[in-house]
Amino acid sequence: MLGVIDEVIAPVSLASYFPRSLQCTYVLSGVTHEGTPTGNWETIGTVNCYVATPTGDYSKDKVILYLTDGFGPQLVNNRLLADDFAKNGFKTVIPDYLHGDPIPADALTSPESNFSVPDWVAKHGPERTRPPVDKVIAALVENGVTRFGGTGYCLGGRYVFDLAFDNIIQVSAVSHPTFLEVPADLEKYKSSSKAPLLINGCEFDEWFPPSAGIKADELFGEGNFSPGYRHEYFEGCTHGFAVRGNLSNAQVKAGKEGSFKSTVEWMKKYL
Repeated sequence: MLGVIDEVIAPVSLASYFPRSLQCTYVLSGVTHEGTPTGNWETIGTVNCYVATPTGDYSKDKVILYLTDGFGPQLVNNRLLADDFAKNGFKTVIPDYLHGDPIPADALTSPESNFSVPDWVAKHGPERTRPPVDKVIAALVENGVTRFGGTGYCLGGRYVFDLAFDNIIQVSAVSHPTFLEVPADLEKYKSSSKAPLLINGCEFDEWFPPSAGIKADELFGEGNFSPGYRHEYFEGCTHGFAVRGNLSNAQVKAGKEGSFKSTVEWMKKYL
């Protein structure tokens, strides 16, 4: 069975945890998906990672760095998506940058859950969560990886932007990103990054609303960003759709599948 819950948490300022000025109501929503992951847990640069490896021939010098939402690689949905990237020819690594302390899956499936997102966020600021990402990247580079595609969901979208600012990754794809300050982070991306940018947005999202997508189009669209830009917009979908979408809803199912398809196409084109 798919578990569904929409839990509204009181507004919380996140500026003390992330160096961006935000005030937003956090909504835990989505479903857990069915399936059996086929990848492996490995230690890379001292960090626990879920690794999905293609079964056929693939470019050993390229890796998709999959940066999860707050549910981490422990949520089966994330591991299944990583497996799907591997089926499309990309070795995919999910660093557990949350130190084994993700938002628990039962926060989605148990209506009685009293999980506090603000308390969790207070323990997972960038000073704690960014170092594991850097360790994994450094270890992969030591093992011959020369090109990284970053795909980030929710919280992971924040880190895709940060890695792109520093031109550590060569390709960027974000789906319903959180903790971005618009337009400042979009403007910084345009001025500092060389990584082609894909944004998968949706109709109902406090964190990256349609107005943010419109601003991104103004800045990057019509050939204004030479590395490459694409913006996909999925009607009828809510924040989290690309990972935790309710597949019994036809629009959401189309959004989840469409965002995955666009990300795979983006990686095949630029990575």
